[in-house]
Amino acid sequence: MRLEAAARMDVFRKLWAARKLIVVVFIPLFLLPLPLIHPTSEACCAYVLMVTAVYWVSEAVPLGAAALVPAFLYPLFGVLKSSEVAAEYCKDTTLLLMGVICLAASIEKWNLHKRIALRMVMIAGAKPGMLVLGFMCCTVFLSMWLSNTSTTAMVMPIAEAVLQQLICTGLADGHADSETVEAPEDDSAASEKEDNLDKNQLELLYHNNSSVCSKQELTTLSEVQCCEGNGVGLEATSNPTYIRHTNGLLPQVAIEFPNVKRIKARRDSQYPTKRDHMICKCLSLSITYAATIGGLITITGTSTNLIFAEQFNNRYPDAKVINFGTWFIFSFPIAIIMLVLTWLWLHFLFLGCNFRETCSWSKKRKTRREMLSEKRIHEEYAKLGPISYPEVVTGVFFILMTLLWFTREPGFVPGWTSLFEKKGYRTDATVSVLLGFLLFLIPARRPFSSSCSSSSCRNTESDPMAPMITWKDFQKLMPWEIVILVGGGYALAAGCKVSGLSVWIGRQLEPMSGLPPWAVTLLACLLVSAVTEFASNPATLTVFLPILSALSETLRINPLHTLIPSTMCVSFGVMLPVGNPPNAIVFSYGHVKISDMVKAGFGVNLIGVVVVMLAISTWGVPLFNLNEFPDWAVARNVTGGL
Repeated sequence: MRLEAAARMDVFRKLWAARKLIVVVFIPLFLLPLPLIHPTSEACCAYVLMVTAVYWVSEAVPLGAAALVPAFLYPLFGVLKSSEVAAEYCKDTTLLLMGVICLAASIEKWNLHKRIALRMVMIAGAKPGMLVLGFMCCTVFLSMWLSNTSTTAMVMPIAEAVLQQLICTGLADGHADSETVEAPEDDSAASEKEDNLDKNQLELLYHNNSSVCSKQELTTLSEVQCCEGNGVGLEATSNPTYIRHTNGLLPQVAIEFPNVKRIKARRDSQYPTKRDHMICKCLSLSITYAATIGGLITITGTSTNLIFAEQFNNRYPDAKVINFGTWFIFSFPIAIIMLVLTWLWLHFLFLGCNFRETCSWSKKRKTRREMLSEKRIHEEYAKLGPISYPEVVTGVFFILMTLLWFTREPGFVPGWTSLFEKKGYRTDATVSVLLGFLLFLIPARRPFSSSCSSSSCRNTESDPMAPMITWKDFQKLMPWEIVILVGGGYALAAGCKVSGLSVWIGRQLEPMSGLPPWAVTLLACLLVSAVTEFASNPATLTVFLPILSALSETLRINPLHTLIPSTMCVSFGVMLPVGNPPNAIVFSYGHVKISDMVKAGFGVNLIGVVVVMLAISTWGVPLFNLNEFPDWAVARNVTGGL
């Protein structure tokens, strides 16, 4: 009996190990009767759609590889020609993304992101409540322009250094948490107090080798490696565990988890106080949530926004309503409200309701550990030195790109595109690619100057005319897998349109015609929010967009009423480490448990859905004229019916 049981367990283990191969082989065979029994264009397109969707959700194959399924199945089943499918894999958003990645590469190369983050934290101070808010603000700002994952990986080591400062100070002095000291009135008093501290403690507190922590090609299937420094980060292990998911502008990202025993040891270890542990939890989770919030603000903030914009413009080419400016006007208030409510929720959950104690800017109420933490942050900022010429150039390009996006077609006044005779030729991608191209030409050293900053000299010592970024810098950050994934979504949408599958789906949803628009939108938001907890965000949105578009046309609801909220809610997969890569990065630091993420993430998810519903029902109505079924949707509906 024991041998039989062991043999069965061995078979189960082998089947489990081969589960992805089983899905890849048997799902197409299991669904094959559909196009064989019903050899229509709709059935063939549905077969391709279901196979691709299962591959995406199960991640039996890499997301980019699964996105190539329509490229060979559509021609085989006669849905689309091979040349027609190939044309869907490179669109205007691809060029937009390439230009943004050029700017992101320059920001990372010259450490402008670190300067921004440290400056914001210095302004906020070291009080727990204000510290959390400061980190959230800088993370939101960076995530508007960089991917959610890379933003989290940039900010989290800085936050961890501050947290370890608090923990080490508490371990060295158990009474430091309750002990407040008068802030020194001048620099001499400050230096006198610091000299009285035990030298060994200071050596422990300020010993920092976090610079060895490397982030190797984070945005292109890389490992997030955080080494041990100042007790900060995590030891690289010989047997890392990987979790693969897609979010932000990233393709599949491999997140390296530390040794499980180390995480358990940290969780079981005695923090100086329970309050210290709560501060660590609060700050860690606030960064991943802030990265998600920041990604909502701009069209380029996360890949799901890009997917929506391109699919919407392809499906409704006459609708000139979605651009950088209109999206920003709609989403910026959402982000601000979500930022404040999320901060309040995390503060209540982990720090309590004593805002006077945790958010006071009074220098006389600071504990010694808070003063040392502030000193630590100032030291890190001082290491950056004075602002360099490449940072100035990057900042100018950053501001210029934003202004040109806003003023292209602002809507309430003529934009700069009105200066050209031919209309409709210039898009946000035009601006993005132009400025990105210039970064390959402009020298990183100040012209006609023999001196240069240490950072620019270090990066351009071999060639005084070296440009701001090189092709290798661009390659490290360019998420080619996202380009293919988005192209696969466009190919699926094109197949649904040509075959008539979207019209058929819309007819099946006619029983929902009795529901008011807000109820349809709410159901769509709740559905995508639940699915995205377990499936990748881009894959979830790519599957749902054609269905929701057909539903809106059938119910004669403005498609934007359902598509925009669903696009935003698909980013709220924040309850589990597998929900998105930022969650996995934060979880790997070992301060939070899954139960903490579920509890806090449920509140953030609920806040997000409520705020998005509020936005689409208030300022979204006049901005997008949501009370009427637009002419561009009527034309699309009539064409689809024919």
